[in-house]
Parts: sequence; C-alpha cells; structure tokens
Amino acid sequence: MNIIGPEYLTFGVDDVRACVQYLIDYGLKPLDVDDQGGFLEALDGTGVLIRHRDHAGLPAPMGTASTLRETVYGVADESTLQAIEHELRKDREVHRTDDGVLHAIDDMGFALGFRITQRRALALPGEISNAPGSTTLREVNSLGASNEMAALPRSLSHVVYFVPDADKAEAFYTRLGFVCTDRFIGTGPFLRPAGTLDHHTLFFINTPPFMKGIEHFTFHMAGPTEVMLAGTRFVEKGYQSFWGPGRHQLGSNWFWYFNSPLGCHVEYDADMDLHDDSWAPRVEPSSADTSQYFLFEHREKWMPGGKPE
Repeated sequence: MNIIGPEYLTFGVDDVRACVQYLIDYGLKPLDVDDQGGFLEALDGTGVLIRHRDHAGLPAPMGTASTLRETVYGVADESTLQAIEHELRKDREVHRTDDGVLHAIDDMGFALGFRITQRRALALPGEISNAPGSTTLREVNSLGASNEMAALPRSLSHVVYFVPDADKAEAFYTRLGFVCTDRFIGTGPFLRPAGTLDHHTLFFINTPPFMKGIEHFTFHMAGPTEVMLAGTRFVEKGYQSFWGPGRHQLGSNWFWYFNSPLGCHVEYDADMDLHDDSWAPRVEPSSADTSQYFLFEHREKWMPGGKPE
C-alpha cells in the first residue's frame, strides 16, 4: 500500500485565534482562515486544519484531553485507496466523503483519513556544509546563514501518539504496510509506510489510557541551521521551548520542541535518516542516553563581556 505519509492533521480547539496565530508564527501559511479557523500549509501543501471543538463535521473527540480529531494520510493513487478500503472493511466501518477522503478509526480510537496526495513536489536545495575533503560545497561567496533566511517548514514530517497498547497499535498499522525501523523497549516503535524512505512518520509512546492522544507533530526544515533559526525566532516571539535544540539518535533528526495552545508539543526537525526494506531495526532501551546525541538549551544572546550574568 503506497502510503506516502501524513498529509494534514485536524484539531478541534477552544481558542481558534491563538492556535492559528501560533501556527503562523511557527512558519505555516494561512489559507482561507477566519474566526472559525482554517487550513495552514507548509511549502509542499501539507499542513494543519484548525477548527473550534464544536465545529460541525469534525470527527468525534477521543474522550481524553487530546484536541487531535483526525490524521489524514496522502497516498499515491486510487488503487492504494481501494486496497486500504478493502483491508479496513474486514473489521470496521469505512466511508468516503465528497472531498475524496476515505475515513476510518484505528484500533486505538484515532480517526484516520486517506486521500490521493495533493502535496506539491519541491525543488529546493537542502543545507550544504563546507567541509575539507568534500566535493559538494557551498558556492564561493555564498553565506551559510543570515538573518534574512526564511527558515520555513517544508513538509509535514511525523506525528506521535500516546497509546495504552503500543503492540496493538503497531499491529493495526502493519496491516496497512507500515514497517518498524527502530524500537524503544517498553515505549514503542518508529514506523515507516511504504511510500516514503523517512525513518518514521509515526511513533507510539505507551501511556495510561487517560493520556491517549497526540504528543507532538513536526515539519521538516531544510537543515539544522533552519531549525536553530526558526526555533530562536519562535522563542523571541514569546513561545516556550520544551525540549531542544538537539539531535536524536534513532532517526538522527535534529529537533526543537515547543509548548503549544493545541494541547500538544510542536517540533521543528531536519536531516532525518532514510531507510529502505534492507534496513535492520535497532532495539534500544528508552532513556536520555539513547534519545539524543546531544542537547542544547536556548538562552539569551551573549557575547564576551556582555549579558547574561
């Protein structure tokens, strides 16, 4: 099943205005946004749909504090949609809406959608480093960083769920062609669908049932410099850093997480590992020593002889 990855996330929130402004400040572009919410997109068209929690037509809430109402995946073609529909009809209700989205509920109670992808192909360079011995370098007189760099989210990367039974959750997505790339013992698996080489587009964290819901989502940036620039600008706008910046071990992606009014964390990430079916999953204990290679903390700008104390 040629599932590419998450296309957009739908949230039902209390404070629509605050959530929309948060995502604009994060770097997403608002489309048809008004007091009732709307869609905010990354450079490739993937994004986040914000609605008030009482908005008509939203999938039902999960019965926990989570504000996530649906995760919609992009697929390659109609034959993939039909294969998904055939598989899911074996044991659950499935329906299509007029917008072409196939809807169902997974075994943990998360609302899912699938549609033929509408993401736009990007033709943008990634970050290039000058390094002795490398034949691929930045052009002469080309700056590696500047205050004028846009540092905009490029594509919806992955979503992380709190679930009461990670094994059962994994078994459901395995039916849809997701494979485990790596696993944290006692926590959960990193999963990759067939239509991408990204290390993961979905990760589960075992938690008590009352916590069930979304832990975080993230968008890919061009590279670590954009993660640092975007995150710094976000902090300077008054948003609270939660974890990072740093670099993960499993997946190798750079990260910086922030608190949000959506009731979950929101991350910037970059330079995630790519894997194919020849990759052998690693199994690691879940700890600070295996979660990150290194971790920084944001602080006020400093220069020798200046603030802070």
